Amino acid sequence: MYRIDLLNKISKKGLNLFTEKYEYRADIPDPDGILVRSKEMKEMTLPSSLKAIARAGAGVNNIPIDKCSEKGIVVFNTPGANANGVKELVILGMLLASRKVVEGITWAKGLVGEGDKVPDLIEKGKSKFGGTEILGKTLGVVGLGAIGAIVANTAESLGMEVMGYDPFLSIEAAGRLSRNTKKAPSLDKLLSECDFITLHVPQNKDTKGFINADKFSIMKKGVVLLNFARGGLVDTPSLKKALADGVVSCYVTDFPDEEIIKTDKVIAIPHLGASTEESEENCAIMAAMQLMDFLENGNIKNSVNFPECSLDRSGKQRITVTNQNTSGMIEKITHLLADNKINIEDMINKSKGNIAYNIIEMEGDINADLIKKIQSIDGIITVRVL
Repeated sequence: MYRIDLLNKISKKGLNLFTEKYEYRADIPDPDGILVRSKEMKEMTLPSSLKAIARAGAGVNNIPIDKCSEKGIVVFNTPGANANGVKELVILGMLLASRKVVEGITWAKGLVGEGDKVPDLIEKGKSKFGGTEILGKTLGVVGLGAIGAIVANTAESLGMEVMGYDPFLSIEAAGRLSRNTKKAPSLDKLLSECDFITLHVPQNKDTKGFINADKFSIMKKGVVLLNFARGGLVDTPSLKKALADGVVSCYVTDFPDEEIIKTDKVIAIPHLGASTEESEENCAIMAAMQLMDFLENGNIKNSVNFPECSLDRSGKQRITVTNQNTSGMIEKITHLLADNKINIEDMINKSKGNIAYNIIEMEGDINADLIKKIQSIDGIITVRVL
């Protein structure tokens, strides 16, 4: 029986995938896996039984990745599962920034009590809320992953010119992009030429605050900046100055804090990017499936700290081994198996950074003593029998 701890409310469509092999609920003791959305985990004590964490969403800033890697705990996310929900909100953000709809609605609701005068007051006052159209404007998309690519394609279908920048663009992501999307040779080139700029990159030590005073200094005057990725990508003091100077005409963000909320020319959305029924279902389904495939078969897909690694099952017994990514490890493992008259039928080895991961299918008696011997090899982190 596999035990799954639910740290957040998870869509039933994901939970219903779990078979009779699974028990799941909040605060379950000694869990094999954790399903989480936004619950902060960095101060949690990770139980010794824990083998994997599945984040029903893309961002993993709430999960202690380094600590998990040290303990051999696989961390999954669900890239693309909420992409359409975020994309629609990005498009809405552009329209809200262009047409002063929020201000207009607020003003119109203030006319309550004016009775028959309302239609005339509306006609006289509407000129204060004139805007611009997005047709023919240039959108710069920074980051062309699952979300950035469909934002780019949708913007193009609405008549916008689109320029994208992503130095790590994968072949798969490139295949999703419209051929009409211009590839910027540099980030500065994109920032200097676009009327709208939308950010779709992860927040890490290299990207935190990367939209700063230097970057604002090369942007077109009156640019609209949209941030539906992570709040820390934009340096707040630099942003406030750019707004005050008119460099940025409007900042639309899904990650407001108090400083942002009280700043003029900001549309602060309360983290609604993935808050659609469809997104929550898609994320829960993908997270549950990845977690089950790992716990039952050892296969890894969409992990942020382990390599992609998958081996079809042939009905044989298999072990999975996580080890430090140092030379000679496979030789030590296979020699130990051979010494115990274990015949390897199939195996796969993949690495990512300091982590290496192996799936080995075999014939022979995999007993507890042999597992202890493998575990005792210097550099081995975890061993599982499946």
